[in-house]
Amino acid sequence: MNMIGPYWLAALAAGLPLHALAQATAAEPQSVVVSGSVQPRAVDDAPYAIDVVPREVVRAAGPMINLSEGLARVPGLVVSNRSNYAQDLQINIRGFGARAGFGVRGIRLVEDGVPAAGPDGQGQVSHFDLAGAQRIEVLRGPYSVLYGNSSGGVIALFTAPAARTGGEVEVDAGSFGLRQLRLTAQSPLAGGWEVRASAAQMQIDGFRPHSAADKRQLQLRLGWRGERDRWTLRINDLDQPAQDPLGLTRAQFDQDARQTTPQALEFDTRKTTRQSQMGLAWQHRFDGGPLRESQLAAYAGVRDVTQYLAIAAATQGNPRHGGGVVDFTRGYGGMDARLRWAWPGVDVVAGLAIDDQRDDRRGYENYTGADSQRVLGQIGRQRRDEVDRARSVDGYAQAEVALGENWHLHAGLRAGRIELSADDHYLSNGDDSGVLRLHASQPVLGLRWSLAPGVQAHAALARGFESPTLGELAYRVDGTGGFNTALQPQRSTQAEAGVKAAGSGWDARLALFEVRTSDEIGVATNAGGRSAFQNVGRTLRRGAEAGAGWRSGAWQAQVALGTLHAVYRDTFKVCAGLPCNAPTAVVAAGNRVAGAPRGTLFTALSWQGGAWGDWALEARGVGRTAVNDRNTDAAAGYAVAALRASRSWALMSGLDLEVLARVDNLFDRHHAGSLIVNDANGRFFEPGAPRQGLLALRLVARM
Repeated sequence: MNMIGPYWLAALAAGLPLHALAQATAAEPQSVVVSGSVQPRAVDDAPYAIDVVPREVVRAAGPMINLSEGLARVPGLVVSNRSNYAQDLQINIRGFGARAGFGVRGIRLVEDGVPAAGPDGQGQVSHFDLAGAQRIEVLRGPYSVLYGNSSGGVIALFTAPAARTGGEVEVDAGSFGLRQLRLTAQSPLAGGWEVRASAAQMQIDGFRPHSAADKRQLQLRLGWRGERDRWTLRINDLDQPAQDPLGLTRAQFDQDARQTTPQALEFDTRKTTRQSQMGLAWQHRFDGGPLRESQLAAYAGVRDVTQYLAIAAATQGNPRHGGGVVDFTRGYGGMDARLRWAWPGVDVVAGLAIDDQRDDRRGYENYTGADSQRVLGQIGRQRRDEVDRARSVDGYAQAEVALGENWHLHAGLRAGRIELSADDHYLSNGDDSGVLRLHASQPVLGLRWSLAPGVQAHAALARGFESPTLGELAYRVDGTGGFNTALQPQRSTQAEAGVKAAGSGWDARLALFEVRTSDEIGVATNAGGRSAFQNVGRTLRRGAEAGAGWRSGAWQAQVALGTLHAVYRDTFKVCAGLPCNAPTAVVAAGNRVAGAPRGTLFTALSWQGGAWGDWALEARGVGRTAVNDRNTDAAAGYAVAALRASRSWALMSGLDLEVLARVDNLFDRHHAGSLIVNDANGRFFEPGAPRQGLLALRLVARM
């Protein structure tokens, strides 16, 4: 196995996402967004559904470890915390990404312009620097297609530049053995330079046996700003070993949701993730003429993963099996180059984006010895050796045209090609090599108009594209060797209409949407750690998203509501259980899409009391969610509450102490925090955390 240590890459990076300028983070985070636009604009002027989660909310939402902490307040977005650091968060936006049993699929993930989702559409967010975030933007709906393949929605995190000299020490302590230390230093420098660096270490025992984790992160941001040019360098490094308690069956979940399935202990299931990446972005401003600015950005990184699975030795006896230990080293990189022109009433941007990913993937038996001498949870014989590649090349253009004082037209197109391939070097069990080449065109057309002062309406229509991931192409449905080239991309037509309004002390927004998908990708067979995928026909997703805020004196209130009706429109077949070599169980048209809850609700009431500090009561609800496409079971809907209090004291000139106390799941509600959808073993349920407390102490120095 290749176990890479900290990799300080001598490579370029920072690939800005399409229409997202990392440099705009100096703008007021509550009022300006850059995702989906030709240039930064006010939230209320954005002709699409987008929410901004500012720094203050991120810091008050928890220990700043998981993206799920602060994003519950975004309607239409579900970020489920598995309470399992061996698996990434489960994220879906308007049902996109719901089919992902592990990892994140169908959602574009971006941190300071560096994609956290590969060109095949599979991504992860474990390395996101939440403590350094100035804001997080969540874009939903048609305009997300401008980010390319598998863009059912976009989550973009922007870190803060060093606006002043200072430092911060944070110590967190919480339930289930949570302890965390974070150090941060930042300073503007002479000659237009600024630097910010942080280091953090987190340890947790977990509320289930065999769920401990250790997370170490390093972050560096170096910037330079001149009269016409701006440079930003970002480097981060992650080291995260974690135990995996696995999911629970219905019987186990109902009996004791805090237990761990015996197979996790038997095979010592666990995962180690190491990642380093570097990014560099350059922006140049032109004076005079219609050409206004250019941007060139690039990124590169290495991600190394070793994961021990709970697959029985007898199952691995199949000569075609790849083993119970997954080990891969991923090298990835890309670039984005763009130009922006402006004429009176017209803004245009055009560019080229290239993303590349190479996985050196190996598989091993998860045991040594034989019969009575067998030792489980150890690296055994090699059973897989291949190189997987994903590469995309896209050109894009977007224009915004003022049709009058109150009307604006928005149009965009992203088009390109994607190549997915596998080169099998382990040929004793057959050749699983293959290649799939795809072409995609993703247009969007939108309109924004001002109905009255402070009231904006918008409508948009787009065509989306989602390719199979490399993992979904690995196995054929019939069990024969070779790439699953019969699996085709799913394509969607997305429509959205909405209105945004704001007045003195209040704001409100509403969006209605419908998504019709053809050739939806779904599970066909799932046995022995091998999942084969198929196109299952058409799906329909429709719903509404509403949000409102109110402020009066020391009081603030917020509510966010999302509804989702996600169903299959065609009948198809899947596996009914194990063993299974061919799908036989019928999924009827009208069944709900697994993993897509019926709705979500978030409410918060807060009071800023000066000497008494800030207090807030929060509540979050998630609707009933099908565990599999056959809809044989479902996770019940639930509601949980949280109470938080915070206060800051000035200890001396330039030195402040900030204290945050939180109690989550205040009433200790029993619930499923997330689901492993379509799991062949029936271990669908990942329990949500019981009542838990957090005390965070932050010592902030300013010079």
